[in-house]
Amino acid sequence: MEKSQNFWYAVYTKPRWEKKVAESLIRKQVETYCPINRVTHQWSDRKKVVEEPLFKSYVFVRIPETMKTTVRETAGIVNFVYWLGKPACIPEHEIDLIKRFLHEYDNVEVESFPIHQNDHIQITAGPLMHQRGRVVESGKNTVKAVLYSMGFALTATVRKSELVLLNSNQFRQQPSNVSL
Repeated sequence: MEKSQNFWYAVYTKPRWEKKVAESLIRKQVETYCPINRVTHQWSDRKKVVEEPLFKSYVFVRIPETMKTTVRETAGIVNFVYWLGKPACIPEHEIDLIKRFLHEYDNVEVESFPIHQNDHIQITAGPLMHQRGRVVESGKNTVKAVLYSMGFALTATVRKSELVLLNSNQFRQQPSNVSL
């Protein structure tokens, strides 16, 4: 099948099986993305940077519809992640956003995120430059890149000087990808 007919999906894995599942899928020649986060752990005698999956028990696969059964039968995969009764199809730009975010920031956190309506912003510098979103917590300097397909947000600190306030007409000109 042509690559343009492939879609990104999220699959749910057994706990702590993300890397094993990704390796197994790669051996089956399935395009796979397991976002890895660099996290600093502090012990009483030392600090260590370790690589952990960003999304616990999630791996992303880019496949045509016909490969869903092959993916589902892979050891360690529980099932596809469903959103509104269908397997969650993740837009390409959201996968790219995760990759850019992880390339630029360490110690990224993932949290469930309810979307609120408030002031609209655009980021003016950094890897999320030109992304637009909504301010949901006044006074915080935290960027939350909302992944609407999954209901998650990525979080990193950004300076207020890197944000501009938009009016609602400016905001409607481009889909919202980022919330503050």
